Amino acid sequence: MAGEELNRPPSLPPYAEMIFAAIDALKQKEDSSESSISNYIESTCGCLPEEHNNILADQLNKLVENGELVLTNNNYLRPDPSVPAKRGRGRPPKAKDPAASDGRTQIQTESQAPAPARPESEIKRGRGRPRKDPNAPSAPKKAKVASVPSTTGRPRGRPRKVQPELAGVEAN
Repeated sequence: MAGEELNRPPSLPPYAEMIFAAIDALKQKEDSSESSISNYIESTCGCLPEEHNNILADQLNKLVENGELVLTNNNYLRPDPSVPAKRGRGRPPKAKDPAASDGRTQIQTESQAPAPARPESEIKRGRGRPRKDPNAPSAPKKAKVASVPSTTGRPRGRPRKVQPELAGVEAN
């Protein structure tokens, strides 16, 4: 970065200004690729540093990252002001409503009235299963239902494993 400033002659404007001027001039030709921008800058500004192509590529990348330029089909264009900015990945955060702040974040003074209680539907719930209320009465135990024999005569479920008898060994 500092090397760019030292190698540049004092009469040369900053690269960002030269790039914007080149894009505005090349707008009529509909071609504002990196090579055409470089050719335009070389034709207008006579003395350029030896690393002109590297500096130009770095400056173009910075301008695209900052959102000052848009790269489409290898052409650099100025972004349309009517188009909203591109948002990042993930779900956008909820909008903060200053009127709906809860009483925990505000420090109440004697002159302020306490915040009105929130209805049950607006209470913010935590994640996961809610904790069991220790003051709630216990639920009555369910009565076991007697098993109904099946029509096939077999019991329900998987049959028990039976140990095979060894052949040739007599049991006492």
